[in-house]
Amino acid sequence: MIKRILILLVLLGTTYAQAQEKTFEKEVSKISKEIERITKVHKDSLKRKVKEINDRLDNKKIEFTEAEKLKKEAAAYHAGQIEKLVSIQEQKLQELVQDKTDGRIASEDDEDYDTFTIGKRTFRFKMFEDDDDNDDNSWFRKRRRRDKRTTTQFVFALGMNNVLVDNDFGSLNNSDYRFWQSRFYELGFTWKTRLSKEPSKAYFKYGFSFLWNNLRADDNRFHEVNGDQTNLVVNPNSLTESRLRHVQMTFPMHFELDFSKNRVYSDDEVVDRTHQDVRIGLGGFFGFKLGTRQYLEYVNAQGVRVEEVQKADFNMNTVNYGLSAYIAYEGIGLYAKYDLNPLFQNTNIRNISLGVRFDIN
Repeated sequence: MIKRILILLVLLGTTYAQAQEKTFEKEVSKISKEIERITKVHKDSLKRKVKEINDRLDNKKIEFTEAEKLKKEAAAYHAGQIEKLVSIQEQKLQELVQDKTDGRIASEDDEDYDTFTIGKRTFRFKMFEDDDDNDDNSWFRKRRRRDKRTTTQFVFALGMNNVLVDNDFGSLNNSDYRFWQSRFYELGFTWKTRLSKEPSKAYFKYGFSFLWNNLRADDNRFHEVNGDQTNLVVNPNSLTESRLRHVQMTFPMHFELDFSKNRVYSDDEVVDRTHQDVRIGLGGFFGFKLGTRQYLEYVNAQGVRVEEVQKADFNMNTVNYGLSAYIAYEGIGLYAKYDLNPLFQNTNIRNISLGVRFDIN
């Protein structure tokens, strides 16, 4: 699971880096150079063929009329190839102009912005402040720095996962699940909107996430479905792995206080700066489960290692909701979440998670 998440992060980073480099002017330059290359290659090839034909004519291997015929054929062939290949590049140029018109590709005029692409749409944002913002004579810069009421973040979290019985934290001391081996992973996007039009510390943060919650049973036990009940029972084999994984899609919502110091420009304009200091978020989430699987590994009586995957609902509640909170400095913080609805139907067992959260602004 960790490998898959890391691969996804690398792919996102690669896509982001490629999007930063791609601009309208650069793509036009590439097409222009490709047209020049195509023309040069075929002209050079035609010159070589003409020279070979002339050499054959000088050595009296062919007649003059045949030589002229071969030259015309070669010229017609390469002219046709140039026309064919250049037309492809011209089509690309037309598509590029259309993309520019539709806002699907950035321009060098946007070089102060970072960009990323989702589908066919290119989005612009500014990741870092720069000293050029002190140029108060630029109307464009003033307009740009005022437009910061809503920002976006990429969220990644991981940590320990377990359950409480009857909302009792003391039940963790006698948990049926391994405390350090039961883990969760979260991946998602959030939007952060300032509650007031004027700069302040209060924000509403909302978005969507995918959660991978893992529970590793203790004492050689595994989950067994018995009608509308799911019980932990001892496995006749010696288990080296007993893990129940449920995947969720959730929609988190938090009220956040961001204590980052605002920036004041020479024209007395005050602009928010976020994720530069301590942040506190309180809220909750709701969502639904996408699937549940149980992974068992053991060596059977014949000495064969068995890896078993069981796919079922295990009487888990489909809809889930709960409370969550975090305290962070800049983009890194501690993160806790607690399900208010039971993990399994007809039980008082609720999921609880504690870990580290990364908000990449």
